[in-house]
Amino acid sequence: MFHKEGQKIILFTFFLVALSVVLAQYYIPTEWIRLTVQIGLLVVLVLILQFFRNPKRPVTPDFDEILAPVDGKVVVIEEVFEPEYFKDNRKQVSIFMSPINVHVTRYAASGTVTYSKYHPGKYLVAWHPKSSTENERTTVILHTPKFGEIGYRQIAGAMARRIVNYAEEGEQVTQGQDAGFIKFGSRVDLFLPLDCDIAVQLNQKVVGAKTCIAAVRETNE
Repeated sequence: MFHKEGQKIILFTFFLVALSVVLAQYYIPTEWIRLTVQIGLLVVLVLILQFFRNPKRPVTPDFDEILAPVDGKVVVIEEVFEPEYFKDNRKQVSIFMSPINVHVTRYAASGTVTYSKYHPGKYLVAWHPKSSTENERTTVILHTPKFGEIGYRQIAGAMARRIVNYAEEGEQVTQGQDAGFIKFGSRVDLFLPLDCDIAVQLNQKVVGAKTCIAAVRETNE
C-alpha cells in the first residue's frame, strides 16, 4: 500500500525506469555496464516505492496516551519555551525520520484541531537545533480530553521540499488517523504538557501510531 502523495512520483519514476532499462538494452553494448545501469535504475525504483509505503496500522484510541506521530528515532527530550502558540514551557519530544522510514504523519491523539499553520523557511538538516524555528514547517495544535492542548510540528529537512498537512482548524480527528506527509527526509516535534509522563528515551526507535510517547500522570489519591 502506497501513500496517495507519492502516486505521481511513483508513476513517473516507473515509466522513466522502464524506458531507461529498455534503452540501455539496445544502446549499451558492454554487458557489465548495461547490467550495472539497469540494476541501478531498479534500485532507485525500489527506494521510491519504499519511501512512499503506507502500512495500515489500526488504532484503538486511548485518551490516556500520546502515540508517536511518525516512525523514526527520538533525538530530543527536553523542556523548552514554545514561542509560536503556547508561549510557555512545554516538554518537547523530537523524532527524526531517515529516508528509509515511513514518512506518513499520523495524529498522536484524538481531539479537535484548534490551530494549523504553514511556515515557509530554510532547509537545514533536520537535526540542526534551529530547524524547528527556521526550516519550512507546519504547526498543529490539538485539544485533547486528558492532556488539554498538545502540539506537533512537521519540519522539512535538507532533502525535503514539500510538507503535506491535512489538519484543518475546527476538525475532529482520531488518534492514528492520517495527518499528512513529508517528502524526502524530515523530523516531527511534539510539544506536551509539563505534567505528563514521557514514556520513551533518547535514541529509542519508535513506530507511528504504535509507540506510546507520553501518558497521563497518575495521581495518588
